[in-house]
Amino acid sequence: MSEIIRKLRVAAYAVIIDDSRLLLSRWLGPDRPRWILPGGGLDHGEDPCDAVVREVFEETGYHASVDRLLGIQNVYGPMAVNGVEYDYHRIRIMYEAHVVGGELTFEVGGSTDQAAWFPLDEVPDLDHVESVDYALALLRSTPADGRIASFT
Repeated sequence: MSEIIRKLRVAAYAVIIDDSRLLLSRWLGPDRPRWILPGGGLDHGEDPCDAVVREVFEETGYHASVDRLLGIQNVYGPMAVNGVEYDYHRIRIMYEAHVVGGELTFEVGGSTDQAAWFPLDEVPDLDHVESVDYALALLRSTPADGRIASFT
């Protein structure tokens, strides 16, 4: 019997909306590329607010400024990657932000390969990760405790 590995990943993501369009990055996931909010894992000792600004720039070429903390998505459960079983705990810190400079460019050699603006009404039809829906729900509902307990 193989050992299950415990893994914790803390990441920060930005919800950037301009002119009713949402900025997304295309994540090169293990199954297939899917659209995700720009953002990613924190470096050891890095402030989450600084991490999201850094990640937005790395993935999109835009300089961003954080407006406010939207909330946190807590995802916990088993996950298998390349035949390895993980007891996987993901903490996703969601921020609302806006672009203050830069120009749209694609990350090279990273976890994403494209970035694009999508009309908000087209986002549900995109092949995207569930954290996009969670973050948009946080933006709409602004829960006092920063989480949506009944999100599915």
